[in-house]
Amino acid sequence: MDISSFTDLLKAARQQPDPQRLLFVFTQPELPPEHTLAEARRFKAGKGGVLTPKMVTDKAADELRDFAELTEESRRTGQDWKIVFVAGMGGQGGVVPSSADAQEPLKRMVASIQNGIVESYLAFDRSGNLVRFS
Repeated sequence: MDISSFTDLLKAARQQPDPQRLLFVFTQPELPPEHTLAEARRFKAGKGGVLTPKMVTDKAADELRDFAELTEESRRTGQDWKIVFVAGMGGQGGVVPSSADAQEPLKRMVASIQNGIVESYLAFDRSGNLVRFS
């Protein structure tokens, strides 16, 4: 299935043979500590920087109605973010993975994002638009 929206993602997750848990890492662009003046100028113009993980959560695919619900829940944390990365985690034997099962994969996801390795995740901006990195 071609995923071009958050709605597509939820639909695909719900159609899998085994129940899915969705893993979310919310990030905020920041300047690295050892940035150059040129990097600072680009960042001020809305380009460049690094995506720093700010918070994580996980949800069973059936727990989440839509992107607006996810953003409202994140808003209540008081933590600002610009891009959310998403991965799926499949269950076994008809059982959805638990939140406890998701902790190690979330840690690996955070480490991967911190190292700039994001190609295996879907990414959405605050408006729910799919973001592609090149």
